[in-house]
Amino acid sequence: MKEDKTLPAFLVNEPSTAPLAQLMLAHGAGAPMDSPFMNLLAAALAARGVRVLRFEFPYMAERRRTGGKRPPNPMSVLKQAFRLQAAQLQGRFFVGGKSMGGRVASMLAAEVGAAGFVCFGYPFHPPGKPERMRTEHLGVLQCPGLIVQGTRDPFGKPDEVAGYDLDPALGLLWLDGGEHDFRPLKSSGLTQHDLIEQAADAAAAFMTGQ
Repeated sequence: MKEDKTLPAFLVNEPSTAPLAQLMLAHGAGAPMDSPFMNLLAAALAARGVRVLRFEFPYMAERRRTGGKRPPNPMSVLKQAFRLQAAQLQGRFFVGGKSMGGRVASMLAAEVGAAGFVCFGYPFHPPGKPERMRTEHLGVLQCPGLIVQGTRDPFGKPDEVAGYDLDPALGLLWLDGGEHDFRPLKSSGLTQHDLIEQAADAAAAFMTGQ
């Protein structure tokens, strides 16, 4: 399938009724805002009354324009792009993202005035490098946060995360058997879609206070 190079700055999923919450959702390092995972997640959230606004960081937008592979921008560039996108939002909103996008969201949520943040598959550390932790800013939160993580995620598993110095107010939901993209073990009888639905349930409840 030919890649769509004409998507807008924000790709919006509107709920069928008046939104209960608004979420600016950032993509991960390797896949765009309209990847299968992001499409499924945004649709599941919208079905639960959440207005979802997706965008792309500069390197991914450039890849869409040119078709060439590009590594993620430096963190300073990612943060500035995130700030500019958040500045367009009106009313009460949350921020979040998949993996890298969730990390950026968690770092900037309070600064951009978000009511909270939601991370789907947080990259606690690079796979195979547990000593390179990315958790310092999660020790003391300045706004509410939720991380939804698969128990088989190589970026951070339950036994590792249990030893981290995280703010007690940070919510953690573990998806049984899920890996970084929430794909479960076949023996579980569940599908990736099932775990994404579980993630959307938790995220929607967090954002709507239910």
